[in-house]
Amino acid sequence: MKMARLLQAMTLFLLLWALLALLGWFWGMAGWLLLGMLLLALVHVPLMALEFALQRHVGRNDPLPRAGAWELLRAWAAEAAGAVRLFAWEMPWRWRRFEDRLPADARGRRGLILVHGFVCNRGLWNPWWPRLRAAGVPCIALNLEPVFGAIDGYVPLIDAAVQRMSAATGMPPLLVAHSMGGLAVRAWLRDSGGDARVHGVVTIGTPHQGTWLGRFGRAANTRQMRWNSPWLADLAAREPAERYRRFTCFHGHCDNIVFPCSTATLPGADNRHLRGHAHVHMLRHPAVLAEVLRQLRD
Repeated sequence: MKMARLLQAMTLFLLLWALLALLGWFWGMAGWLLLGMLLLALVHVPLMALEFALQRHVGRNDPLPRAGAWELLRAWAAEAAGAVRLFAWEMPWRWRRFEDRLPADARGRRGLILVHGFVCNRGLWNPWWPRLRAAGVPCIALNLEPVFGAIDGYVPLIDAAVQRMSAATGMPPLLVAHSMGGLAVRAWLRDSGGDARVHGVVTIGTPHQGTWLGRFGRAANTRQMRWNSPWLADLAAREPAERYRRFTCFHGHCDNIVFPCSTATLPGADNRHLRGHAHVHMLRHPAVLAEVLRQLRD
């Protein structure tokens, strides 16, 4: 199932519930229906609160810096607010808003390939597109499907995008990946031996060593993302150590999905810590896009 259709169905269900609540106003049942609508619409808020609580507990012995209670509270509020726009508007309805950009004059200009993470689609990158277009960056944003398939199955999608971008620009592209997308890029590098085919890799909140939260997943890709999973161990065993020097890994101590914090780093990589930003909200941190644009100019 396409992620956009799944999110559209969820959004339409909430809108239908809101319509029933409006009708219930006239039938004298508005109180119960409005309560039910609020519970459905805001179910992610307490769920995220639980994620942050688990993150703080599990990461208490992590060697990387810990977030303070106030930082976690602000990160929770920002992540909960941003999730509404992202999962109810950008990804279900506006994921086609920005088409891939391969202009006729792309030759000789560094291209960018954007790879989203678990239960997302290319609409995740919508906030970046105006800056990328203004900078004249040739860009391809992928949709990783099937949504709940194995990470290895995304390799051909990445390979096709790299071939397409390289043919248009004549240069190895920069790959930028959020969350699970970073593991898909590593799987592609493993299978293609593509070190010379990329300028570099930037990952944002990628569970390079898995995530504690992965133990609750039952899909093929979530099982692969479990903390120290056999799939991740095999992936690391088949990677040359020098490859990690091509990676810039953004990670944060307020990440409510990938924790402990150190699991989003790689040995020998340029590991950069972001303060006060949760898992998806890290994409809004100005340092991330600034670094991407810098590497494109390099």
